[in-house]
Amino acid sequence: MGSSEAEKPLRRIAASFEELAAVAKQQPAASMDAGAFSRACSNVSVLFGCLGIAFKFAEMDYVHDLVEASKSISTLPSMVELDIQTDTVRKPGSHTRNLLRVKRGIDMVKVLFEQILVTEGNSLRDAASVAYAQVFAPHHGWAIRKAVAAGMYALPSKSQLLKKLNEDEESAKVQMQNFVRSSAPVICYVEDLFTSRNLGIDW
Repeated sequence: MGSSEAEKPLRRIAASFEELAAVAKQQPAASMDAGAFSRACSNVSVLFGCLGIAFKFAEMDYVHDLVEASKSISTLPSMVELDIQTDTVRKPGSHTRNLLRVKRGIDMVKVLFEQILVTEGNSLRDAASVAYAQVFAPHHGWAIRKAVAAGMYALPSKSQLLKKLNEDEESAKVQMQNFVRSSAPVICYVEDLFTSRNLGIDW
């Protein structure tokens, strides 16, 4: 394996979410490991870095908080329950608030990949704009939305992104499809942590 896997972040992202999906699909529901989840999301942060300034809004900085929290809190349900007990769920900086924002980052990548897979041409702007509008725009004020719209013009082309990810068109397509498939149950799992406790997800 050597350096090839380390230099192919798209494969790392897809593989780590396939592991999470296996847990998310378990019935009765299993308790997802907070460390495994935060490490998988850290892999996604690398992708946002490749996309450049336009994706600074994606709030994946919150992943670092979850990585740190996972050193003392073993599962995602425990993380949410602790904030419920201390009445800090919606407090800025709470692990639960950060978990919701990281979930949106994952959702954004899923929609972005779905759009890239069906969009012809070398531009990522349409795919990224759709993903942003669908996932983040409803939660952002006018100033951030305007900044993001301007940042879309600085996106790399699809071929530039694939080069950064060390993938060709066909291999990237496979990994993107894998992520779209595996991220869906993970997103549902996290959303259920909120909705099953009447916390809501639109805040």
